[in-house]
Amino acid sequence: MDTFHYDNKIVRNFGIATIAFGVIGFLVGLIIALKLFLPDFLGFIPELSYGRLRPLHTNAVIFAFAGNAIFYGVYYSLPRLCKAPMWSPLLGQIHFWGWQAIILSAVLTLPFGITTSKEYAELEWPIDIAITLIWVVFGINMIMTIMKRREKHLYVAIWFYLATFITVAVLHVVNSFEVPATLFKSYSLYAGVQDALVQWWYGHNAVAFFLTTPFLGIMYYFIPKAANRPIFSYRLSIVHFWSLIFIYIWAGPHHLLYTSLPGWAQALGTVFSIMLIAPSWGGMLNGLLTLRGAWDRVREDPVLKFLVVGVTAYGMVTFEGPMLSIANVNAIAHYSDYIIGHVHNGALMWNGGLAFAMLYYITPRIYKTELFSRRLANVHFWFATMGAIFYVIPMYWGGITQSLMWKQFTAEGFLQYPNFLETVIQIVPMYHLRAFGGSLFIIGAVVGAYNVYKTARSGSLIAEEEAQAPALIDPAAGHEEKWHRRLEGRPLKFSVLVLVAILIGGIVEYMPTALIESNIPTIESVKPYTPLEVEGRDIYIAEGCNNCHSQMIRPFRSETERYGEYSKAGEYVYDHPFLWGSKRTGPDLHRIGGKYPDSWHLRHMYDPTSTSPESLMPAYTWLLKQDMDVESLPNRIGALRAVGVPYADNYEDLVIRDAKYQAEMITQGLRENGFSSVDGIEVTSDKKIIALIAYLQRLGVDIKGENDPFAGLPSSERMGANIKSN
Repeated sequence: MDTFHYDNKIVRNFGIATIAFGVIGFLVGLIIALKLFLPDFLGFIPELSYGRLRPLHTNAVIFAFAGNAIFYGVYYSLPRLCKAPMWSPLLGQIHFWGWQAIILSAVLTLPFGITTSKEYAELEWPIDIAITLIWVVFGINMIMTIMKRREKHLYVAIWFYLATFITVAVLHVVNSFEVPATLFKSYSLYAGVQDALVQWWYGHNAVAFFLTTPFLGIMYYFIPKAANRPIFSYRLSIVHFWSLIFIYIWAGPHHLLYTSLPGWAQALGTVFSIMLIAPSWGGMLNGLLTLRGAWDRVREDPVLKFLVVGVTAYGMVTFEGPMLSIANVNAIAHYSDYIIGHVHNGALMWNGGLAFAMLYYITPRIYKTELFSRRLANVHFWFATMGAIFYVIPMYWGGITQSLMWKQFTAEGFLQYPNFLETVIQIVPMYHLRAFGGSLFIIGAVVGAYNVYKTARSGSLIAEEEAQAPALIDPAAGHEEKWHRRLEGRPLKFSVLVLVAILIGGIVEYMPTALIESNIPTIESVKPYTPLEVEGRDIYIAEGCNNCHSQMIRPFRSETERYGEYSKAGEYVYDHPFLWGSKRTGPDLHRIGGKYPDSWHLRHMYDPTSTSPESLMPAYTWLLKQDMDVESLPNRIGALRAVGVPYADNYEDLVIRDAKYQAEMITQGLRENGFSSVDGIEVTSDKKIIALIAYLQRLGVDIKGENDPFAGLPSSERMGANIKSN
């Protein structure tokens, strides 16, 4: 027998981080939920608007809370499944502190508007590099632990851990191809439709392989352990694993139905999304049926309660997802709050439920004590469950209500609710209930944190837990094994097959649309953005405007009547990144250019209620006070040329001149219309508001062939002379 030790210090550290960042992430979520109907909440820091805080919340709960929970479960279960300590304690420490540093970098950048705007991948290029390095450190430590194992066959949980490491690495690297312009600004290598496809190939599979597969591995380890029963079906585990990782990677385009994405890609996304029901429910049933004969214990054991509700929520959201990929259902649900409810059903109960179950299971064991209070754990469970119910159901109800109002016509054939704001005001009570549900969930989390803290205080950490196991032997020696059992004894071959399984679907979708530009038809009248419009677009991104406004008019009569002509793929060929949005808290803006005068946008940004009396949009007063960043524009134009925007080779020399000229033209027009100042704040051509107005007035006008911001310049000096022909 070999004697070795499990490192419980690293497990404890990830557990503390899970609790701390969980509570913080939930609180930020509550703040942005309140800001939806109290836009001036926390008004002493007006820059911390919903648009800036929303990506901070998503990153906190996905990568800080759920990410640390994943590592908490892996660092506890993997050594015990391999009957070997983690290969390198040093790599474990680098992984832990490196991951927390990445989370801190998100806190120091996202609230200040330093973002790529790509959903679940908002962090800028230096942090992307750090994520890659730390992920590789984690992978090396995990794989080497598997190679040094004392158990020949890889248990089911390890299959899911390997799939997580391999697939997340591929997704992150491919989605993060970008060209840096400055230390804190980069532009996606992909444009428009290509960028949308890659982003949601990443975005959907970040949910699949960061928020699903590692938690399935956790489910396969902790349900049998907590119930003290073997997994229901080993064969079902095999079918579940291989079908899930093969099918999941194809499903990303279902986020882009009825958009400018090519129809074949949309169809693939729909077909494979519907197919996902089978493996997903196979995994859910495998977990729940493991508890057969142990249901009496579920009523008493808070660990099993959280596991059961978590796995049940997983079954619910993996049924909803395929249903939402059906075109007719998607036409109603997409861009509405229904999707918010769908996502939080999984996040609060699937990811949250399994994370809390692990905390209650692991903490007493590594501290060699009993859970401080089973009663408090049950209080936590009911606060979490009721909080999720009060959150999710109002979002379902409000989302469907608003979407149907968007589509409602009168008997005479006119939109019944032409003012978008009418549909927002209608569902404000649902926002109140959502905030109430979130508050209940947070109270439960705080109770749980206290319970875990008191449990740890009542015991003493077994930093190096002694264990014994025989040296690795080949149980197959002398007899024939079935093919999958043989494969489980060959982790490198197993990993290669996982890579092949996820690459097939990825390559089929990625290659034609992302790399073959001829698949996206061009429109001759569509030109690159002017330097001032580039600055305005970057301000739009920094303020998170795309978190509330879409730029994609779908080919529905209700949308073309409300917004204008539906969006074409060729209109986005110079958009790095794309800004189609995933939720409409405000109206679509793709045809906003020319709809209102510059003075309307000035008043709307300074005081939204001056143009829309019941508006719930926050005021962006600082845009009239802060200077735009003109000096870095040459670098940004150079970076955009590097990713394919056809600016002339030496155009950087004229960038600042053109930006100032266009800004002065807009400012002069405002003065002529009586807007030289607003509430005593002088409107000058060097402020951010001027650049933002330039960008908003550009949206959707190229297709008309009427855009010419440099009409006052001699033909030899016009920007058009400095742009290469298409």
